[in-house]
Amino acid sequence: MKQITISICCLSLFTLSALAQDPAADNTSKNQRDRSGETRTSGDQSNSNEDVQLTATIRRAVVKDHSLSATAKNVKIITADGVVTLRGPVQNEAEKTKIAELAQSAAGNAKIDNQLEVKASK
Repeated sequence: MKQITISICCLSLFTLSALAQDPAADNTSKNQRDRSGETRTSGDQSNSNEDVQLTATIRRAVVKDHSLSATAKNVKIITADGVVTLRGPVQNEAEKTKIAELAQSAAGNAKIDNQLEVKASK
């Protein structure tokens, strides 16, 4: 009897957690955009030494900045043919600007394509 009660409680818990999922978490449209080939993804990162070094330098600068949120520190930094693409969510416009500044400072004359998106607050 005790085992049946525990099983029912577990099933109820799983059901409730599935119902409580945030419908806004659906990112199907973004996945379709990424598959379309119109935007840069991590698979587009160049293997040239210069591009890899530039990406690493920008990543270190972003991670080192303690004013940025964990979300901002996890943005995608993709460098190919000397063009740096920044993608992903950030908490606010200040973080978007700060990451772009850090990237430009590290990149020197390289072109920065800032595609960072400010997360909508709930």
